[in-house]
Amino acid sequence: MTSKDGLKVGFIGLGIMGAPMAMNLLKAGHGLFVSSRSKVPEAFAQAGATICTNATEVAKRADIVVLMVPDTPHVEDVLFGEAGVAKGLKDGAVGPDGRVGKLVIDMSSISPMATKSFAQKINALGCDYLDAPVSGGEVGAKAASLTIMVGGPQAAFDRAQPLFAAMGKNITLVGGNGDGQTTKVANQIIVALNIEAVAEALLFASKAGADPAKVRQALMGGFAASRILEVHGERMIHRTFNPGFRIELHQKDLNLALQGARELGVSLPHTASTAQLMLACAANGMAGLDHSALCRILELMAGHPIAVDSVA
Repeated sequence: MTSKDGLKVGFIGLGIMGAPMAMNLLKAGHGLFVSSRSKVPEAFAQAGATICTNATEVAKRADIVVLMVPDTPHVEDVLFGEAGVAKGLKDGAVGPDGRVGKLVIDMSSISPMATKSFAQKINALGCDYLDAPVSGGEVGAKAASLTIMVGGPQAAFDRAQPLFAAMGKNITLVGGNGDGQTTKVANQIIVALNIEAVAEALLFASKAGADPAKVRQALMGGFAASRILEVHGERMIHRTFNPGFRIELHQKDLNLALQGARELGVSLPHTASTAQLMLACAANGMAGLDHSALCRILELMAGHPIAVDSVA
């Protein structure tokens, strides 16, 4: 049910991240109109969401439309395709700033440059646009504790705050359109390089004859402690590579970083080498595994597993 203060929200993309994010909006009392490439989970209809046939219908029925899809081409298609959001946008939703027009929020992780172009096209229809990618993985999506990095105008950000508050904790308006996506790319560089560093460290320890679990425990109390060592280090030791965030998606993000670096004339040597390791993982059938499985390609190269039950 929708509370008297609830917003009419459209949500497109109900995958590993999108489904729990959308469900948290329902729990917060917002009216929800949903659409997804795959079948919409039964739980949404049972919880009171309205199932729509396509993105155009979502945009017609909602005042704020949220996207959570895999990559730049998917966002472009959802926005401007044959049955896209743009065809369903029209004036009629009034934000707290008094502006008339609907609001589109892209929470996918995509190209910052393409984002600026998408924003201009949506603005031309009389609507606002925010890019608001997230960090925190499936765990953060379920717990409504995501970090949300936002690019766009202040008034649109203020209008979206009730939705962001239902999905995340650390919510920052970084700057204009595209700046949210730039922040997410920076985040993915840091995460990838940290995963690679933890994998090298635990592999080194294991090969030297030390217990990697105890090495990790010792490091958690020192300057090397990190969220990556805590969560992904544990995955490497216990071999739990079911995807919270797939290698193929992190590959996409690092490719965005390297593409942007080329355009800016910036060298990102360790980002490039980590991207190559992820490419090698994908070439060995690991694209669908969690990105902590990056350690497995290092194990193959070393001929030695971090944990004794490793399946190389």
